Amino acid sequence: MTTLEINGDWNITKGKLKQKWATLTEDDLQFAEGQQDELVGRIQKRTGETREAVEKAVKESCATCCN
Repeated sequence: MTTLEINGDWNITKGKLKQKWATLTEDDLQFAEGQQDELVGRIQKRTGETREAVEKAVKESCATCCN
């Protein structure tokens, strides 16, 4: 997953991820360029999902709002 895949309208992406995993907080979803791995790790820790599942969910959330 690249920065370009995550960038775009991050607020929409955050909302979609919160809908998928209601336990996520604003702190969990803080995103800064170059910190994709940290973002995925925080979501993994909070949700118990695999890295692949988290990356897929982020990518799908970005694709539906940023293209």
